[in-house]
Amino acid sequence: MSYKVINRCPVCGRKLIITRLKCSNCETTIENNFKMSKFEYLTSDQLMFVEVFLKCRGSIKEVEKELNISYPTVRTKLDEVIRALGYNTDSENSVNIGKKKIIDMLEKGEISPDDAIKMLNKEGNTNNGGE
Repeated sequence: MSYKVINRCPVCGRKLIITRLKCSNCETTIENNFKMSKFEYLTSDQLMFVEVFLKCRGSIKEVEKELNISYPTVRTKLDEVIRALGYNTDSENSVNIGKKKIIDMLEKGEISPDDAIKMLNKEGNTNNGGE
């Protein structure tokens, strides 16, 4: 009987590593520290979403139909998967670009440190729904 590989420690919640592999045919066993794929750390819901997304060839409209969910929900699920794989989403990238522009302006002396702080605070609030 085989079981799904767990990827988090049930005690502390940290990532687990694979340390032993065994051939089911000849019983050869290899021990070492083996990395798991980034995809192994996705939840079952995230993996199912990735499957549907690939099946639909990345068409958000087709994913909407297949899963019977709205466009914003598809985008949210896609962003969750992107972050779970260790990448920034478009919205996070635009925040970083905005912050970089402000810092560049400060370095060039185009704005004062106080102005930079105000602009960075405004940038953060704009991208967090104005909270």
